Amino acid sequence: MANMLSRKRVLVTGGAGFIGSHLCARLLAEGNQVLCVDNYFTGSRDNIATLLQHPRFEALRHDVTFPLFVEVDEIYNLACPASPVHYQFDPVQTTKTSVHGAINALGLARRTRAKILQASTSEVYGDPEIHPQPETYRGNVNPLGPRACYDEGKRCAETLFFDYHRQHALRIKVARIFNTYGPRMHPNDGRVVSNFIVQALSGDVITIYGDGSQTRAFCYVDDLVDGLMRLMASDDSVTGPINLGNPHEMTVLELAEQVIAMVGGKARIERRPLPQDDPTRRCPDITLARKTLGWEPRVPLAQGLEKTVAYFRHLLDEGLPV
Repeated sequence: MANMLSRKRVLVTGGAGFIGSHLCARLLAEGNQVLCVDNYFTGSRDNIATLLQHPRFEALRHDVTFPLFVEVDEIYNLACPASPVHYQFDPVQTTKTSVHGAINALGLARRTRAKILQASTSEVYGDPEIHPQPETYRGNVNPLGPRACYDEGKRCAETLFFDYHRQHALRIKVARIFNTYGPRMHPNDGRVVSNFIVQALSGDVITIYGDGSQTRAFCYVDDLVDGLMRLMASDDSVTGPINLGNPHEMTVLELAEQVIAMVGGKARIERRPLPQDDPTRRCPDITLARKTLGWEPRVPLAQGLEKTVAYFRHLLDEGLPV
């Protein structure tokens, strides 16, 4: 009985998405009760299929742009399409999801006195002029460009979190998530890891935008989830924002070559024009995460890619759409 009373009831918005589903599984493994909320725009019930029969797991179809009335102890607000392919499909709705979704999640946290974490993004730095990017950097974002619905929506969500913290003494946490990869990535999200793996497995050409010299730093999803949970468990004085990502930078061309070597075959690389406002360099300064959370990524890229390739190979072998 004491154990039941000590369990936290945790809400994960966007819980059927790539990162959200991994977070739900980890929260259950830690003994929590988990309420997964998702409208299944980019999330999938397949991502949480193994959790649906768990006695401490509940899934609710809901759009976070509308208020939600539940009783919870902690909230992870992850709901929002996170790849350009998806967030540019309906940019107005993307902005609403970030802004209205934050307002509704914060309102719920205020009513229930829950601790709340906002999944922000490295996109708040735009195409950065400082490298690597510390949390003190205010960014170089084009507020009128095609990526602004996501970039500015997340920047506004951060503003709302800190205003609720100052005005209503809410316990908040803000994580700025850098490029994350792993099983359950959406196969058609347009991100380089999933793009390269699916193209290589399918025997298609590997498409690189620009000359491939643009850099990214790739963090495996298990490491990222660990960082989110450490941030949530940190002292209330730790609000963030805190960068969560891999500080080891590599070029997109190097990633493509590593995926080709891992998958095998003789895939051909094809270059296409670089999209507007696509950042040329992106790499986090994680000094604050190391110092405050004792966190840094531990899964080597080769190991994480092997697991991700195996996931997409299974989808193809099963004849599932990719």
